[in-house]
Amino acid sequence: MEHALPRAATPGAPGHPAETLRPRVPVQPTAEDRAHGAPPAPRTPLRRTSVRGQVLDGLRAALVAGDLTPGEVYSAPGLAERFGVSATPVREAMQQLAVEGAVEVVPNRGFRVIERDARELAELAEVRALIEVPVMLRLAHSVPADRWTALRPLAEETVAAAETGDRARYADSDRAFHSAVLGLGGNRQLTTVAADLHRRAQWPLVTGPLSRRRTDLVADAAQHLALLEALAGRDLPAVQTLVREHFAGAR
Repeated sequence: MEHALPRAATPGAPGHPAETLRPRVPVQPTAEDRAHGAPPAPRTPLRRTSVRGQVLDGLRAALVAGDLTPGEVYSAPGLAERFGVSATPVREAMQQLAVEGAVEVVPNRGFRVIERDARELAELAEVRALIEVPVMLRLAHSVPADRWTALRPLAEETVAAAETGDRARYADSDRAFHSAVLGLGGNRQLTTVAADLHRRAQWPLVTGPLSRRRTDLVADAAQHLALLEALAGRDLPAVQTLVREHFAGAR
């Protein structure tokens, strides 16, 4: 059956269509902005020049937050109503999510959110470790300590996001931190591939809780700070152990 998200009668209230699947970009600053103390941006309507991208961001955030349930079918017109846009940019965004493996097309109905299991999550963690562990070990040899210190605000933002229990905010800040670390290597192709794997690893499972508990997120975020210290100190055994434990804990 086609799944409909709950609606609230009062505009502006939690759960109202304008709030349920609103894109995060116009509402919240980026993780980098928050790390530098930027205040939240005012809520603004979707701009037509970037509506597809903003809808895509909103749908990705809804996936991470568990607002889009694995196994359920969602129609483009139904989601479009909640964004206040036409169905076209929603279909385009959902097609992109289909390419990424988050949803599948259901002819004449809409899009079904993919049902994933723990094995897929474990496989993603293994692949991420194969990519990121050797890169971080190489960077620990070559990157000066002050470059790692400059990334501390991003690590601190992951801690702040984890403490709120906001899964979508934590997912954003987590990806921002890992992308910044890998970005020091200068390989944009590697950073793009790693970011795609990271995003897929953040989608909820079909069985068990939709997300890790707040305490798990806080522990995960704390490892970012420890990792920066190990990288700055060129403690290679600690770097390898922390990264592998980090991915193991994300399963």
